[in-house]
Amino acid sequence: MKRFVLVLAVLVLLVVVVGASLAGTYNSLVKQANAIDGQWAQVENQLQRRYELIPGLVEAVKGYQQFESGVFTQIAEARAKLAGAGTMSAKVDAANQMEGALSRLLAVFERYPELRAIEVYTRFMDEFTGTANRVTVERQRFNDLVRTYNQSVRLFPTVFVARILGFSQRAYFTISDAAGKLTVPDFTTGK
Repeated sequence: MKRFVLVLAVLVLLVVVVGASLAGTYNSLVKQANAIDGQWAQVENQLQRRYELIPGLVEAVKGYQQFESGVFTQIAEARAKLAGAGTMSAKVDAANQMEGALSRLLAVFERYPELRAIEVYTRFMDEFTGTANRVTVERQRFNDLVRTYNQSVRLFPTVFVARILGFSQRAYFTISDAAGKLTVPDFTTGK
């Protein structure tokens, strides 16, 4: 009888230890997934702020100079695509489309260095640049959290718990090659 109680106690202790370990692993994965979702909200917040600045910037430029309407159409389409995007992947695609359209807009700015003399344009460009920097920081923070999470769901023994409980790797927020060619002109030299 003593032996049976001892074996039962060891089994109960083993179940408790394994259960606590699984619960700890699950809780850790949930915290990491929630941190990623929260950081994605920050990325979206900064992207939205930047996209809200774009119409004012475009209007400041339009009021001064007549440019190719195709660039403005592309920007409007990219903003509409972002507004209609429901998934993280669709929003990343919309952000990439916006990056490409903005690179074309900034190329137009390069051709007209006299734009820097317009106070409205200068104010919008300063806000836009600051927001673009915040987007970069938030995107980097998001990708750091995704990297940590992806490592967690792939490391032994967490990989087994992650698979059983449906935790899978998350996608990084990457900019497409075409959109990544965004150049910011140096308005101090007029080039």
